[in-house]
Amino acid sequence: MNSEHTSATETLKEEEEEEHKWREVILPSLIPIVPEPELEKESGERRRGRDILIAIDHGPKSKHAFDWALVHLCRLADTIHLVHVVSSVKNEAVYEATQGLMEALAVEALQAAMVKTVARIVEGDVGKAICKEAERVKPAAVVMGTRGRSIIKSVLKGSVSEYCFHHCKSAPVIIVPDIAGEASVISLEKR
Repeated sequence: MNSEHTSATETLKEEEEEEHKWREVILPSLIPIVPEPELEKESGERRRGRDILIAIDHGPKSKHAFDWALVHLCRLADTIHLVHVVSSVKNEAVYEATQGLMEALAVEALQAAMVKTVARIVEGDVGKAICKEAERVKPAAVVMGTRGRSIIKSVLKGSVSEYCFHHCKSAPVIIVPDIAGEASVISLEKR
């Protein structure tokens, strides 16, 4: 009887984990369609481009991680997958605010690094949702910012970046630390 109850519980947990609610974000038509770059001398992964998943929110540390990825990681023919995790994908106010953020980031990605962007808003626990998206996309890397908590606070309260670092099996996780006083990596590079 115990083994039957345990088996039913495990099946229920698997079904709960299978459910993955999300909403695609429609990026603006203002972003021009860029033809695939001519990379005749390139081969393999460099020619096809890579998928890079960037976890974003509305905070400055997330923007810093995005900027860092554009400057240090992205190259021609890559695709950035922006992921924002929310408690409910049905909340229209959150969707519209996030859509605006993602549109601005997509335009910036095209202008700064000539990479295309796709975006998705995902419902659920932040760390688990990012790891599930990484399994779906199979990116070359997962990039995220950090809140800059002390080690003690991270251990006691838990950390999304720490969770992803330990549980994301499909790609390396790059955690971009916040640098005090630095407004934007992009603005510093242009000077």
